[in-house]
Parts: sequence; C-alpha cells; structure tokens
Amino acid sequence: MVLDCIHQKAALSQNEIAESTFKDAPTVTRIIDQLCSKGLAVRDPDAQDRRRFNISLTEKGHKKVAQMQPVVLAMRREGWIGLNEEDYQLLMRVLNTVFGNLD
Repeated sequence: MVLDCIHQKAALSQNEIAESTFKDAPTVTRIIDQLCSKGLAVRDPDAQDRRRFNISLTEKGHKKVAQMQPVVLAMRREGWIGLNEEDYQLLMRVLNTVFGNLD
C-alpha cells in the first residue's frame, strides 16, 4: 500500500503517507526504511521545512509497482468473483463511507 501510495501521489511526507494508508507513523517509518534500503524509494529533504523529508520512488521502485500491478488486479478479480455490478457499487459506496468517516 505504501509503495502504491508514493507511486500515485509522488513526493509525499511520511505523515501524508501514514494518513493516506491508514497506518501509524512508526509503521510507515519502518516500511519506508525498508523501501529505501532496497533501493525502491528515496528520502529527499524538503526545501521549505528542514524537519520534513519527501519520499519518492526510484526508477527501480516504479518498475516494481509496474511488476506488481497485474498481480494485484488478478487478486481483485478473483476476490470479486460472484459480485455483480450492483454488489460492487454497494461495496464501493460502503467503503467510501467508512473511509470518509475516518477523515
């Protein structure tokens, strides 16, 4: 989730990533540490706030996301077997309401 969040929204702070993925800050910090150590992401100092770092993907990170997307889509298709369009729309409405309540 963290890798995809950074991929979709580009340079984000750790706090923004935590909010977007509904994870606590220490967990996001550990995940980002791992992504950086694997060469998938980098921390760049923010130009306006020296206390803040912007997290972005490396080329290797973008390739990893592209590699994972077909697997994720296949898992979703398998998980949604038996759901018709009406079921899917209801699921999305309920999930959007739940996530909206958490903002």
